[in-house]
Amino acid sequence: MSQAFKITMSQRAKAILEEFQQNLEGGISSIGLLNDEEIHQVELEKIFGKRWNYMAHESEIPDSGDYVLRYIGNDAFAVTRGDDGKVHVLLDVCPHRGASVCRAEKGKSSHLRCPYHGWTFKNNGDLVGTPSYMDAYKGLDRKQWGLTHAPRVENYHGFIFASLDENAPSLRESLDGMAWYLDMIFSLQNEGMEVLGEPQRFVIKSNWKIAAENFSGDDYHLMYLHKSTYDIGVMPVPLKENMKGYHIKAGNGHALSFSIDMESNDPIFFFFPEEIVNTFNLENLSDKQLELARGSRVCVGNIFPNISFLMLPLSPDPKNIPPTPFFTWRVWRPINKDEIEVFNWFFMYKNTPKEFKEAAYRAAIATFGIAGVFEMDDAIPWEAATKNAKGTFARKVMKLNLQMGMDGMSSSKQVMDWPFPGIAYYPRFEEGNQRHMYSYYLKEMLKED
Repeated sequence: MSQAFKITMSQRAKAILEEFQQNLEGGISSIGLLNDEEIHQVELEKIFGKRWNYMAHESEIPDSGDYVLRYIGNDAFAVTRGDDGKVHVLLDVCPHRGASVCRAEKGKSSHLRCPYHGWTFKNNGDLVGTPSYMDAYKGLDRKQWGLTHAPRVENYHGFIFASLDENAPSLRESLDGMAWYLDMIFSLQNEGMEVLGEPQRFVIKSNWKIAAENFSGDDYHLMYLHKSTYDIGVMPVPLKENMKGYHIKAGNGHALSFSIDMESNDPIFFFFPEEIVNTFNLENLSDKQLELARGSRVCVGNIFPNISFLMLPLSPDPKNIPPTPFFTWRVWRPINKDEIEVFNWFFMYKNTPKEFKEAAYRAAIATFGIAGVFEMDDAIPWEAATKNAKGTFARKVMKLNLQMGMDGMSSSKQVMDWPFPGIAYYPRFEEGNQRHMYSYYLKEMLKED
């Protein structure tokens, strides 16, 4: 039933990408890449259609029959917990006439029924009901007409990923060096993490690559765009002090950044209080992972292409409430070339007191929620850059600077004896992580099918 086809790209679009690839060696990018319809369509095929995409966390669908509706690019998928207890990622398209079978963004049901003609599917995707079967479809092989499954699905520490490419490497192989750092974060507690509340959803009129490169390692913008957060006491680490840390190219376009105090005599562990650290099973970590976690203050990263995360302590009310650490995980879903829908989850370790989870959730909502002080700051320049990328003259002449850290331009230097995976630079005054992301992006976009 499937048909292979080759992705074609015009010479104009290919020339834009090839020029960017040539200029990237000198730390230069083109603004036109951030608002181009043809490039957007190619991205849906070559990037989102082939990489691993985050779908849901198992704590969102804990019981049989639970489901949530999620997206890979412009395709909708029902992520279900079948009656067999297994997780299924099902394309939300009825194979009869192409209507959607999910009528809600989340729910609980043993079956999914198309509203058009009533074809009915079990929550594992099997077709089990066709109205007037004997008159309309006698002899139909129902086994051939169930809902379409995502070709690849993997569960990683409770985080459910899917790939539309049958030949994609395993998720862990795709994560490359990033897996070591995620293992460190997710393994601190035996019980792992759980979602706090519902994932927030909102739209930003921005190209997805701007958000992804920001979380890949743009710590530089904190010192100006987010200066007020430190001035009023939301963030406990002085912004110049916060730059004392490492940028890490973790392979395959993945990048992350740590603010670290390795000289501290006291364990930091992202500023979790002692009673929470006591719930950690540090034996889960290797000696090197323990060394890094012990000195970590802030961690931010981007899993290529569009999954970003952040662990840090912030206060929702600096005059009355001390900073509380939390973990935010978001997907920048590309709706259009100039618009993203943000799916924003907040997590906390499952075996922590209810009061601490509530404090972490409050801190997260006030800072990285829809109306959070960080979120509102970021949206302004992201939207402006996307709008400017559409300008006729700007597309012709504008080049963007990604040179920080190159050729001795900044104080940042490669750490030659970096003991952990990836290639690291210290301090965080450099844009090598962004260049790493774009280098991998261009390789994938220009790869022949």
